[in-house]
Amino acid sequence: MKKILISVLTAATAASASAANPFFQEFNTVHNTVPFNSVKTADYEEAIDRGIQLARQEIDAICDQQEVPTFRNTIVAYERSGNDLERVVEVFDAMTSAMNDTEMMDLSLRVYQKLSDFSTSVTLNEALWKRVKTVYDNVCGPLGATALDGHSKAVDPTDQYTLDPEDQMLLQKTYDAFALQGANLEGPDRETFKQLSADLSDLTTRFGQNVLKELYTYEIWLTKDDLEGLPQSSIDAAALAAKEKGRDGEYLFTLAQPTYMAFMKYSKRRDLREKMYRLYNGRNTQGEFSNKDIIRQISQKRLQLANLLGSKTYAEHKLKRTMAQTPAGVYDLLDRLRDAYVPAMKAEMKELNEFAQHLENDPTFTVTPWDYSYYSNLLKASKYDYNEEEYRPYFELNNVIDGVFGLATKLYGLTFTYNPDIEVYHPEVKAYEVKDKDGSYVGIIYTDFFPRDSKSPGAWMTGFRSQSIDSDGSNERPHVSIVMNFTKPTADAPSLLTPYEVETFLHEFGHALHGLLANTKYASMSGTSVYRDFVELPSQFNENYLTEKEFLDGFARHYKTGEAIPQELVDKLVKSSQYGAAYACVRQLNFGYLDMAWHSITQPVDDPVAFENAAIEQVQIFPAEAGAMISPQFSHIFAGGYAAGYYSYKWAEVLDADAFAHFKENGIFDPATALSFRKNILEKGGTENPAELYRRFRGHDATIDALLERDGIKPATSDLPSPLPQPRKD
Repeated sequence: MKKILISVLTAATAASASAANPFFQEFNTVHNTVPFNSVKTADYEEAIDRGIQLARQEIDAICDQQEVPTFRNTIVAYERSGNDLERVVEVFDAMTSAMNDTEMMDLSLRVYQKLSDFSTSVTLNEALWKRVKTVYDNVCGPLGATALDGHSKAVDPTDQYTLDPEDQMLLQKTYDAFALQGANLEGPDRETFKQLSADLSDLTTRFGQNVLKELYTYEIWLTKDDLEGLPQSSIDAAALAAKEKGRDGEYLFTLAQPTYMAFMKYSKRRDLREKMYRLYNGRNTQGEFSNKDIIRQISQKRLQLANLLGSKTYAEHKLKRTMAQTPAGVYDLLDRLRDAYVPAMKAEMKELNEFAQHLENDPTFTVTPWDYSYYSNLLKASKYDYNEEEYRPYFELNNVIDGVFGLATKLYGLTFTYNPDIEVYHPEVKAYEVKDKDGSYVGIIYTDFFPRDSKSPGAWMTGFRSQSIDSDGSNERPHVSIVMNFTKPTADAPSLLTPYEVETFLHEFGHALHGLLANTKYASMSGTSVYRDFVELPSQFNENYLTEKEFLDGFARHYKTGEAIPQELVDKLVKSSQYGAAYACVRQLNFGYLDMAWHSITQPVDDPVAFENAAIEQVQIFPAEAGAMISPQFSHIFAGGYAAGYYSYKWAEVLDADAFAHFKENGIFDPATALSFRKNILEKGGTENPAELYRRFRGHDATIDALLERDGIKPATSDLPSPLPQPRKD
C-alpha cells in the first residue's frame, strides 16, 4: 500500500487511546512482531479509524506550514508518515487473504471503503498537491538543477538539498501518485473521481470475496469405486477430509488448488474429470456469488477513471509507470511470444491427440480441457518415464524448507532460525529469524503452507512490516510472510511435495528475499515496491534452481530411507522440464491478452462471455466450453493489483531466464554474481529505474534468447539476438 499518510502520536492522543487495543502502542514482542494472540477482529477497525484521524491531523500540519515547500519538509515528511495507520493496514491486508472468515469479510467491506475514501481525500487535497507540485517544479523546472533522469544529481534550490537517485525517484513517484490519481482535477471532476474510486474499492473487494466464498462451497463426495488412478496421497487426504466431517469410509474432494490439480492429472474417470472441470471453471458465473456483472462494472469504471485523467484506456493510464510504458510495448512482447510459441503449441497438441487416440484405440478421440492434464501426464511419463509422484518421497516439506532456505545461505550468506517465541496467527504457521553472514539481524519470515477454509487459494508473499531507514539512521528491518496451499500431511505420511509445489515455494521465497534484503531509505520504495513488470524477476529467477542437480543434491532425500534423490530422477526432471513449455506459455499469453482486452476497452462491455472469447481467440487452445469462463475468477486483475499488468509474468520471465544465464556462465552459486544480484536487484527495491538496475547487474539489456532456449523453442546455438521489446508510443 502506498504510504500517503502521516501520523505523529501526541501525548494527549496517546492518553486517550484504548490500552486494550494492541495497535495503540509499540508491540512489546520479539523484534516488535505482531502480537497475534492479543489481536481481536474488532481491533483492526478501531485502530484504522484512529490511524485515519491521526493522519488527517498530520496532513493538515504539512499543509499549514509557513515555510516554503522543500524536498525535506514536504516530500520526505509526507513519506515518513502513516506509521500508526500503516502498521495496522499491513497486518489487516495480510489477514484478509490468510484468515478471512465471515467476520473479516464483513469488516473488510467497511474498512477498505474507509481507506479508499481517505486515500482519495489525501490525493485530492489541493493544499498538499500544491506543495508537492512546487517542489517538483523547482527541481525539474527552470529553477531546478536538472531533470530527474536517474543518473545525475538534482538539487532542491529552496534548501540546496542534493537529491541522490533514491531521492529523485521518491520525488517523481510522489508527484506521479498525485497526478495519476486526479490531483489536477477541478470542480465536479474531483467529486466524480472520488465516487469512482469508492465504487472500485467496493467492487474489487466484493469480487475477491465472491471467489473465496464460492470456492469453499463445493464438496464432492466420492466412494472407493470412484478413485481409480488417484495417488495414495490424494486418497488419504480425501479420507482425512471426510473423517473430519464425521463421514468415515467416504472421500471428500474440494476445488482447493492442490486437490483439483491432482484429481485432473491422475483420475481415470473422464466423467468425474469433466465434472470437476466444469465446477472449477464455472465458478462465479451464476447465482449468489456471480462476478459477471461485477467485472463489467469494474472495467467500465476503470475506463471512466482513465478518461477522467486524460488517457484513452485504463491500460494506457496504468502502464505509465512500468518498464513497458505503453500498451504497444505490452502487445509487442505478447505478439512476439505468440508468434514463437503458438506453432510449437500446435505441434505439442497434435502429438498429444495422437497419443490419446492410440491409448484409447479411437482415431476420432479428441483431447478436451478436462483431458489435458491426464493425457499430458501420461505422455510425459511415456516419453521420459516421468511420474510426478515418484518425487514426493524426496520432497518432504521439512527437507524442502532446509533446501530452499539453504539456497539463500549459499547465495547470500543468510541463516534462518525457527523461533517459537514469536507469536503466529495460526497453529500451522512458523516464524524464523533471519541473519546475515556477519550475524547481523535481517528480518523475520513467517511460513504458512496448508489450505484451510478461511484462506484464499494459490500462493503469495506478503508482509507485516516494510523495511525503511528512519530519520535518525536506524534501519527498521522487515517482517515478511510466504503463504501457500500445499498437500497436507496425513496420519501415515508427512507433507510430501510435487516438483510443482517445490517450484512454487522457490517462487514465493524469491519474493520474500526481495523484501528481506531491502535496504532503502523510504518504505514506499522498499522490497517488492517496484514496477509491476519487474517485481516477478526475483521470484521467477529462483525457480531456475529446481532442475539444477547441484541444488537438489543438498536436500532432496527420501523421507524414510534418507537416500539422496537418484541421478536418474534428476535427469528425468531436467529432460522433462521443457515438456509442455509451449502450452504453458500460450496459456499465460491467454491470460495476458484477456487482461489487456478488459483494460483496453473504449466502450462498456455488454456481453462478458462473447468479449472473453474474442479476446483470447488468437491464443485459444481449446474451443470455448459453455459455462466455463476465466474472467469471473481472474482475481489477479479484478482484485489483486495486476490490472493491465498480467503480462508482467512473461516480461519478468524474459528477465529471469537472461539473469540465470549469467549465473550459468559463472557458476550457479558464484559468490560474485550472487553479490551483484543482491546489491543491484534485491536490495535496491524501487529506488532506481529497473532497466538501469538490470543493466548494472547484467552488463546489457535482456534478450528473449535465453527464454526461448530454456524452453526448447529455438536451439542454444542461435546467433540471432532477440532483444526485450523496447518501449514505444502507440
